[in-house]
Order: sequence, then structure tokens, then C-alpha cells
Amino acid sequence: MFIARANRQRGFTLLEIIIAVAILATMALAIYRFVQSNLVAIRASSGAIAADARYEGLREVLTVQWQSLPSGKGALLGDAFKLEDRTRDANGDYVVSLRLQSEKNSDRLDLGLLRKARNDSVTTDVEESWIPLIENVRSLQIRYFDAQVNVWKDSWPDPSRLPHLVKLTIGRFEAGAPWEAVIPITRNPFKP
Repeated sequence: MFIARANRQRGFTLLEIIIAVAILATMALAIYRFVQSNLVAIRASSGAIAADARYEGLREVLTVQWQSLPSGKGALLGDAFKLEDRTRDANGDYVVSLRLQSEKNSDRLDLGLLRKARNDSVTTDVEESWIPLIENVRSLQIRYFDAQVNVWKDSWPDPSRLPHLVKLTIGRFEAGAPWEAVIPITRNPFKP
């Protein structure tokens, strides 16, 4: 009888198999939740990185354009930009404006650039183009720093000179705090 027990092969009991499956299921669930939370974090951070890139791109475009403005009457309106005396898709002179525009069939606003023909008498939809930069804008504030009186102003009353700094504040519904950038207009904003 002792010899018969030694030759018999021992297998797993049902209880041992159930415990092993439960441990594997718990580990699989933990790994799934870990991967899922990391994917959510990656999506959120990539959205934040894309939003930061749009804001930084806007800041860089405005910095370059505003620093190239000449002093004098109407300087804040800017000059037409031409590359080698022509533009790629348009003939003639165009005015590009930074503006808020409502989305189609929505009450949401987008901040973008609108290009229109300088001659308003023949303006058609073909001669206009809209480039959205920042979507779903809740608020936009542009303020100008006057170094002579050391104060921020809501409008710039003196067309004969440029402000030293421009502060751009953009609030979005998805963002908790508004984005803000202070852009120097003159190369040295501390020099009068």
C-alpha cells in the first residue's frame, strides 16, 4: 500500500485552480487600470502641450509683427506683409486682423486671423480667409503699457508713438486660469 501511494501522481485541486485564476484576474485588472490611467494622463498632457504650442505660436507671431511696426500715425494697424512683392494665394493688397469670430451654428468664439482685401468695395467670401488660432475663447483683453505714466491702459490714445508693452490675456472655458503674455513692442521696453 505504501508503494501504491508513492507512484500515484498528484494533481491540483479545484480550490488551488480557483485561487490561481483569482490572483491572475486581480493582476490583470491592476495592469489594465494602470495602463488606462496612463493613457488618460498622456491624452491630457498632449492636449495641454498642443494648447501651449498654440499660445506660444500666437505670442511669437504677435511679437515679430508688433516689433516690426514703425513709429508714427496708425502704426498699430500695421503694414501689409508681402513676400518678394507677392503673396502665395492672393493678388493685390490685403489687411490681416486679429479678431474674435463666432463658430458656425454655435455661440462659441474663436480667436484667429482674418484676411480681407484692402479695397472693401469688392469684398467677397472668396477674397476673405479665416485662420482659427485658439478655439472656444471666453474672454480676450488687450492692454497697453504707457511708460511715461507707468500704468496699463485699455486703449492706446497716442498714434504718434508705440506703447512699450502689450499685455494679451485669453480666457478659455476649458482652462482654469487665463493665459497671459506680455509682449515688448520696442526692442528695449525700458528705454523711453
